[in-house]
Amino acid sequence: MTSTRTSALDAAIELLGTEGLRSLTHARVDDRAGLPKGSTSNYFRTRAALLTGTVDAIVDRELSEVGMLAPASAADLVDAVCGLIDYTTVANRTVTAARLVLFLEASHDPVLRDALARGRTAMEASVVSAFAHLGARDPRTAATALMACAEGLILHRIAREDTTDPRPAFELVVRAALS
Repeated sequence: MTSTRTSALDAAIELLGTEGLRSLTHARVDDRAGLPKGSTSNYFRTRAALLTGTVDAIVDRELSEVGMLAPASAADLVDAVCGLIDYTTVANRTVTAARLVLFLEASHDPVLRDALARGRTAMEASVVSAFAHLGARDPRTAATALMACAEGLILHRIAREDTTDPRPAFELVVRAALS
């Protein structure tokens, strides 16, 4: 059985990902989650607390779903990242759209920025490790380049419904990092 807190966070993610930041109110979350009026505010007293709780829920969810990258080859890394792009923009599209909404809000909210950075740091560590395992001269820079490419492609897929195949871009970045 899902807890009231989890139901509220799931509804908050759904609202952000489908209707944007203005839709996120305690009352709308209660309504979307089918919770009694005031339930969300029992867990998240302020809008800032609700936003931070939502970021934490997204980060926790994505880190548990994505896991660590452990490619045996450059081709495996490209396959894994292409799979991640497809997952985040198709099956997990609403969560990704919610995360992007929160990115913009974090541009002027240091608490949200710190919460989002936690997820980025964990993902980046996985990519750095993958590049180190594959023999990159500079695994950290390679990871930064690959993640920037991935983030741009994700943004374009969500915001512009761009269905361009990401494989050529990732192959270029991975090949350059490993040459």
